Formats: sequence, C-alpha cells, structure tokens
Amino acid sequence: MRRRSISLLVFVAVLLLTLWLVPSVLLLIFAGVLLAVFLRGGGDLVFKRFGLGGTARVLLFALLVVGAVAGFGMLAAAPLADQASQLWQQVPRMTQQLTSRLESYSWGQQVLEQLKPENLQLPSGGGRTAVTALGSTFGALGNAVLLIFLGIYFAVDPGLHRRGIEHLLTPSLRPKAHRICREAGETLRGWLGAQLISMTVVGTLTWLGLWALGVPLAPLLGVIAATLTFIPTIGPVISAVPAVLLGLESGLTGALSVVGLFIAIQSVESYLVTPYVQQRSVDLPPSITIVSQVAMGTLFGLMGLALATPLAALALMLTRRLYVEDYLDQEPPAEAPVILAPR
Repeated sequence: MRRRSISLLVFVAVLLLTLWLVPSVLLLIFAGVLLAVFLRGGGDLVFKRFGLGGTARVLLFALLVVGAVAGFGMLAAAPLADQASQLWQQVPRMTQQLTSRLESYSWGQQVLEQLKPENLQLPSGGGRTAVTALGSTFGALGNAVLLIFLGIYFAVDPGLHRRGIEHLLTPSLRPKAHRICREAGETLRGWLGAQLISMTVVGTLTWLGLWALGVPLAPLLGVIAATLTFIPTIGPVISAVPAVLLGLESGLTGALSVVGLFIAIQSVESYLVTPYVQQRSVDLPPSITIVSQVAMGTLFGLMGLALATPLAALALMLTRRLYVEDYLDQEPPAEAPVILAPR
C-alpha cells in the first residue's frame, strides 16, 4: 500500500477513534474553530485597512467585542435588570392565570392533575442528582473557558494549526489539504455571517412586534429571541414561553396574538431570511439541515443541536470536494457503462 493511502487511512482512523471515544472534545474544538472564524473575520473586516498584522487585528477585535459588551451592559444593565425583575415577578402571576383558565376545562383539569408533584416520576437519589447538576455546571463553565482560549489561539495563528493538519499527510496531499482547509474556513465564515443576520432580524422583529402588541418587556424579550435563535428548533420555542405568559395579561386573545407573532417571525426567518442569506454564503439544502439537527440533537444533546447546521455545511462541502469531485467524477473510461445508441 502506498504511503499516500496509509496517511489518509491513519488520519481518518484517528478522527473516527476520537469521535467514538471523546465526541465532546471534537465538538468543543469545532466550537472553538467557529469562535476563531468570528474573531478572525471580524478583525479582518474592521482593522485590515489599517495595515495591522493578523494577531493585532484579532486581539483588537476581541477587545472591541469585550468593550462593546461591557458598554452595553453598563448602559442597559439597569433597565434590563428592572425588566428582568418585572418578568420574574409577572411570570408566576401569568402562570396562575393560565392555571385558572385550564381548570375551567375538563381536559385542562386532567393535565394539571398529571403535573402535580406527587404524580410526577422524579428521579431517585436527590443527593446524587444535586451533585451531578453541580458538576455539570462547573463542567459547562470550564468548557466555556476552554472554548474562549481555543478560539483565541486558533484565530491568532490559524496557519500553525492548518500546517499541523497538513503535516499528517504525505507531501503530495498537502496542497490539496491546504485548499480544503481554506475553503472550510470560508464555508464556516459564510454560515456564521448568515446566522448573525438571521439573529439580528429575529431580535428586531420580535422587539417591534411585541411593542406593537403592547406586551411589556419587549426589548428584553427581543434580546432573548435573538440569542436563542442560534439554537435551532428548540431556541425559538423557549424564547416564546415568557412572551406568551406576559401576553396573557391581555387575556387569551393577547396570548394567541403573541403566538401568531412568533409563528410569523419564525416563518419569515426560516423561509425568507435564512434561505436568502445562506444561499449567498453556503449552499445547504433545508432537508439536510433538518436531518442534521435531529441526528446531532439526539446524539449529543443541546451542544450538538447548536452546532448541527455549521457541521452539516462543512460536511457537505467536504463530501463534494473529496468524494464527488475527486472520486466519482474521476471515473476511468474502462469502468464507465457502455450505452448503446438506439437504432
């Protein structure tokens, strides 16, 4: 067997073994790559015209992002905290109103009966559950810190890590690996840009729509909707819950109006905004997006669901370049079927 083939087999075997043994590590690395793409792309967009080096652009953009978040926090912390406090105070009252409405229906009484604590199948071992939850919290915080450092390291010197991947292959394969790595970065940059546009549109429409309906705390709910748009499928549902509860303050009609607003916004985002911006950046069919979200959500939970779409875009690009173009389209004439012309 040629060294070229052996290097490919070893590379794929190591990747599959890592995916089998520690899939969370690969997901964390991929999330770090996404953060690096954001930092690198933002730094190039804002500071490249000043003639600065790549490292300086990344660090300055990271400081700019931190400063912008801190400035927004200083300006909006008090109003948002006040709105969040109002939301925390109003949600129980809205929940009580919803409970009262459900009690007026026979099917609602059955639902409420099943939701009583004594009828819920709670997990045994409360102490173990608390320890597990605490461990998961610290694990999430640790992963967040690692993600930040990985993103910065990848963004500061992407060439170093790209060359590390190339050197795992034979010299004849390294130019192809170099082109694939660069195209992978462009694919992720295009997807990330499209996602940021979608999040901005959803947050703005939610804010304006809730304000027009007279729902309180519209700015805070708009920020929540924009942030959770990054998590497909389940994110919009979670963001709609507090808005619907607050809409109950105007009665059932108000709550239904909020539900209709969220459905309309998600329809605009799913069928108009996202297809348009992603068609201009990454060619990802909606069917592949849905299947990847279901599969990744089932296998890896919330983190897999959040990273499903960019992973699908990357996998589609790799399939086209490495399998379709380099293998299927290179079919030798001897293997091609003979098609007889009709008489």
